[in-house]
Amino acid sequence: MPLVTQALSDAVLAAMREATDAEVMPRWRSLSSDDIRTKAGPWDLVTDADVLAERRLTASLTSLFDIPVVGEEATAASPELLELVAAAEACWVVDPVDGTRNFVHGQEDFACMVALIEGGRAQGAWITYPAVDREMHGALGVGTFIDGKRATAPEPADASALRGALGARAFVRDVEGVYAAARTLGPVEDIRFCAGWDYLDMVEGLKDYVLFTRTLPWDHAPGSLLVREAGLASARPNGDEYLPGDGKPGLLTAHPSVWGRVSEALLPAL
Repeated sequence: MPLVTQALSDAVLAAMREATDAEVMPRWRSLSSDDIRTKAGPWDLVTDADVLAERRLTASLTSLFDIPVVGEEATAASPELLELVAAAEACWVVDPVDGTRNFVHGQEDFACMVALIEGGRAQGAWITYPAVDREMHGALGVGTFIDGKRATAPEPADASALRGALGARAFVRDVEGVYAAARTLGPVEDIRFCAGWDYLDMVEGLKDYVLFTRTLPWDHAPGSLLVREAGLASARPNGDEYLPGDGKPGLLTAHPSVWGRVSEALLPAL
């Protein structure tokens, strides 16, 4: 089976940079209306950058390990690909432009994400931030590295005023109730609509917890592994293990010292 070595990590990061340098960055802040389309709804955007970068990454990743690639855009065309995340012995998961809405609006907070899944669990994860030339990567049992340096997430600076971010507009029984519960813990804001950046914020201590309710594997398999390897807890809000291919909603990330308190506050409204 594939092993996440330093050589593999370097090769994956190089492939991601090659794809984003060729297909994403030349289109950033240069998109025409013809370059932008919708998928499931007006909020679900896709651009030529997403499609073409995914094609490049698919070719590069299969040249490293010839296993299936479950890409966000390929899955939009062939939904059955999603089943491979849980069923395949191993596969790559790819989000070529995480935060497409931010990308379309010319913001810096978009990312490119890759995860290596084996037996239904993430073994390696890579996130690049093309607009600011940064990266975060790691592997199960190895740790998390930001811009080449080992990273450990800090404890909350003030446990009595936890800074939260919520992506709680779907799969929630009581949206306003979730936000009201979050405000009892401290200040709360919406997620960045780029999971790659929300996970980076968590590792760098800019947020104390983040709750997602929509948890597609290309959005969360990479980041959930990286925050755990950086010392955070990341699981379903009821405490169950997050498995990228299980199709369940909800993913809560926080420092272990406060994870239970956050879950107890938010869970009743989910």
